[in-house]
Amino acid sequence: MTNDNQPTPRLKAPAGTWDTHMHVYEPGYPIAPTAVTKPHDAPTSEYLRVRKALGIAHTVVVQPSAYGMDNGCTLAAIKAMGPDTRGIAVADASVRDAELERLHAAGIRGLRFFFFPGGLVPWESVAPLTARVQALGWHVIVQFDGSQMPEREAALKRLPGTVVIDHVGKFIEPVRTDDPSFRALLRLVETGRFYVKLSAPYETSKVGPPNYDDVGALAKALVKAAPERMLWASNWPYVGAPKERLPKDAWMLDLLLDWVPDEATRKKVLVDNPARLYAK
Repeated sequence: MTNDNQPTPRLKAPAGTWDTHMHVYEPGYPIAPTAVTKPHDAPTSEYLRVRKALGIAHTVVVQPSAYGMDNGCTLAAIKAMGPDTRGIAVADASVRDAELERLHAAGIRGLRFFFFPGGLVPWESVAPLTARVQALGWHVIVQFDGSQMPEREAALKRLPGTVVIDHVGKFIEPVRTDDPSFRALLRLVETGRFYVKLSAPYETSKVGPPNYDDVGALAKALVKAAPERMLWASNWPYVGAPKERLPKDAWMLDLLLDWVPDEATRKKVLVDNPARLYAK
């Protein structure tokens, strides 16, 4: 459930805008026993209202940790939203090639590796699974505490293909732009194979809205370093946010007025960059 009294976004989304990371929670799909939280229902029908209000044209539905490796709800949401919708699945080393092909036909274009409580796929499986999905043209997305970036940097660079890093690097304790962990993230982006999502600052910011300036400083540095490798996402329905500080839907889009003030660069972030990954 999104919060009431939603404001109208100040930013007019350009035609073809992509929301590259959101989740759907529908009644009737069992919550995995490994789930850390049991989220409230957030159905496709409700998201479609948000999408219309924000001017979003295309969506990437990401498998949430709450459903474990049962991708059924995510696949149903992709189907309900239409043929231009894409998705990110969760699978472990036991997944068969035939299942990967079935997921591809249903709109899946990548695998998610989540290294917080509730995640199911171990770090040791990332490299072999990433290698397996290259034949499908998929990428992988990873989410872990950004403070671990230096120790994971070399292994991430060895992965084949394209890698997307969630939520401005997900620094649980936001750092300065000269911090070694953030410098490691910049080095990854500079390879040309790593994208970063400008999303979910409320999960880590210590200063809060409207611009989440501690996380925003990192976002601005990333945009300056590699605007062609930045993506935007709503992360609806904001499962990680405390109820008393639940973001308004428009806030996540309007952040780009501060983080990406140049209109041409915003079009890259919202339209051109995600189209390279998902419009196929």
